Amino acid sequence: MTASRDLSAPLGRARMLFSLLAVPKLRAGLAARLAGDATSAPSGPHEDPRVHGPLSRIDWLDEHGEVDLERLQETADVLALMRSDQAILEVPRLDGIPVKTEESREMSGRIARIVFERVGRERTLTEGELNAAIAMFARDTALVRRDAVDAGVLTRTSDGGAYRLADPA
Repeated sequence: MTASRDLSAPLGRARMLFSLLAVPKLRAGLAARLAGDATSAPSGPHEDPRVHGPLSRIDWLDEHGEVDLERLQETADVLALMRSDQAILEVPRLDGIPVKTEESREMSGRIARIVFERVGRERTLTEGELNAAIAMFARDTALVRRDAVDAGVLTRTSDGGAYRLADPA
């Protein structure tokens, strides 16, 4: 297995592209740059500082419309990886869980569901087994476990020694 790679730059490129495409002026400026005429109309939307600023941060496209194919391919490869079953092997554990209770329980519930999807939805796990599985995703296993129970995603035995995925409501 290869070591995890830095996914932040290619994922940042993808996020930036979709953000640019969502704004008409930025979309027009990007189209002009891709066509190679970003500097041909000084009064056009691409000269507006609100457009030029974001477009100047694109690291895969120069002002003349030349595309850095290697960076685009890297981005495409990372997006394909993130959609595959191998994605979990590439991303680090969560260092923290959101502070707001609702957000914390939502994230913890997602983690618990993923754990039981992988080990089997009908299985019962000991606290140690559940902690080991949760630790693949988050450092604070106790918080995730408690939040998932409080959110109704997991049930636990009265002695707290075993956990199951709760029946869907």
